[in-house]
Amino acid sequence: MTDSSIIALAAALAIAVSTIFPALGQGKAAKAALEGIARQPEAAKDIRSTLLLSLALMEALTIYGLLIGFMLISKI
Repeated sequence: MTDSSIIALAAALAIAVSTIFPALGQGKAAKAALEGIARQPEAAKDIRSTLLLSLALMEALTIYGLLIGFMLISKI
């Protein structure tokens, strides 16, 4: 294998891993938030704001992985 093919595989792996695991975490966080809202509807505003903050932080991990993938592709 050439160096460029190894870099391309590394970029694909970086993007795949950084997308899959935050997506699973976002799904679990949304599930827990919806269960919390169902149990305590009066706390929906607080739960929703905390959920949005945590989803934004999880999405940042995906963006970092995408950035690393682009940086690796630029080396080809």
